[in-house]
Amino acid sequence: MTNPRTIRLSQDDNVLVAVDQIAQGASAGGTSARERIPRGHKMAIMPIAQGEPVRKYGQIIGFASKPIAPGEWVHEHNVEMHDFARNYRFAQDAKNDEVLPLAQRATFEGYVRANGKTGTRNYIGILTSVNCSATVAKIIADQVNRSDLLKDYPEIDGIVPFVHGSGCGMAAYGEGFDVLRRVQWGYATHPNLGAALMVGLGCEVFQIDRMKDEYGLVEGDHFQTMTIQATGGTRKTVAEGIERIKAMLPVAAKAKRETRPASEVTLALQCGGSDGYSGITANPALGAAADLIAKHGGTAVLAETPEIYGAEHLLTRRAVNRAVGEKLVERIRWWEDYTARNGGEMNNNPSPGNKAGGLTTILEKSLGAAAKGGTSTMRAVYEYAQPVTEKGFVFMDTPGYDPVGATGQVAGGCNVMCFTTGRGSAFGCKPTPSIKLATNTDVYTRMIDDMDINCGDVLDGVTIEQKGEEIFRRVLAVASGERTKSEELGYGDLEFVPWQVGAVM
Repeated sequence: MTNPRTIRLSQDDNVLVAVDQIAQGASAGGTSARERIPRGHKMAIMPIAQGEPVRKYGQIIGFASKPIAPGEWVHEHNVEMHDFARNYRFAQDAKNDEVLPLAQRATFEGYVRANGKTGTRNYIGILTSVNCSATVAKIIADQVNRSDLLKDYPEIDGIVPFVHGSGCGMAAYGEGFDVLRRVQWGYATHPNLGAALMVGLGCEVFQIDRMKDEYGLVEGDHFQTMTIQATGGTRKTVAEGIERIKAMLPVAAKAKRETRPASEVTLALQCGGSDGYSGITANPALGAAADLIAKHGGTAVLAETPEIYGAEHLLTRRAVNRAVGEKLVERIRWWEDYTARNGGEMNNNPSPGNKAGGLTTILEKSLGAAAKGGTSTMRAVYEYAQPVTEKGFVFMDTPGYDPVGATGQVAGGCNVMCFTTGRGSAFGCKPTPSIKLATNTDVYTRMIDDMDINCGDVLDGVTIEQKGEEIFRRVLAVASGERTKSEELGYGDLEFVPWQVGAVM
């Protein structure tokens, strides 16, 4: 009988990870299992006294809530969380990352926009200033998409309504308003949109004219606005909206793909439905791809602040300077206050699905999630939906909830996304194509219609570097127009979810 495969990720670890299920009594890592250990879960390989740290990745992921004997399953029933000191060592590991000369950089075929940015898709977007105009926007988009109008414009990927649940019942100034304003501006000027129409009601708190004034947005062929009240009601607004889109079609269709350097890629790094394999296969492989993006002059954007909680000290050491590292810590402190005043705690994460997949604490989940950021120097920390202007590896403060986090990254300018999943998240993110990376072969084969890349073969001997190169090449292919599984399935219209930070009144 073949012994089950296991992985000990660091010589400092007192647990190993079961690649295969370990039967009771089976030998694994030189230890006899006292009970069945599910695949992706952890088994103790030495005694762990009550109160002692449980270590994985060479890092603390929790503390034994009772004595744990070698061979025991290590999970929620015998591991707990409590605070412990972390040494941030600001900028200690910062380095001068290699960036290839322009002539040596990889290329892709993208759309060059008037503002100098490069798009990977060519949608026409219908933005809504308030939930009250959401239905009108959706009707306009549906009628155009279902008509024969787009047949004459193969360069246009479709009409997308970006509808949401906010825009009124909120303070006209402050954090919540600023977040929504950044999101709206980021999408209105996104390089993956060839044109945009913004539809409002007219009397909402989020006034379109105010946003135009504050950002200097000028109406023209590529950007127009209208309100239901000024246009004369729902039917007239739908009819007028369709006519506006008809006029935008030939304008947006003028865009043609042309060869662009990989430095024009801004890659969003996302994960959802993580499991015990995430930090071993897909996340570090995506990190290797992120390092390649940075090496070729592009940008990789890590996000989901609650999901790097407990691993932030690994990022602050890679900060380009102390100020960047301290900004990340400041965002962590903000989140501690934010969750406390809403009656929550940072360790409410992981989700039930994460735990079923082998993740026990937020510390364990965060250590795996942070691996998506590779090893490059962290050059900036952005607030939610802020424009990303730095090249290389950067961080954006977002919630861990995938649609909200991804919306912030896209608003910041990400034109491609890679999304790792161990449980099988179903997700797409128009106007930005989302490449799904399965952490294990079982999920890849079971959800083959949703998954683009199998990272489970890392467990069979494929190196992280090889898988990172595969992901990098797929990013360039998708940036050039190759469609992802989520695009083929039609995902992305309903995943626009701006972060509602402020009070709803």
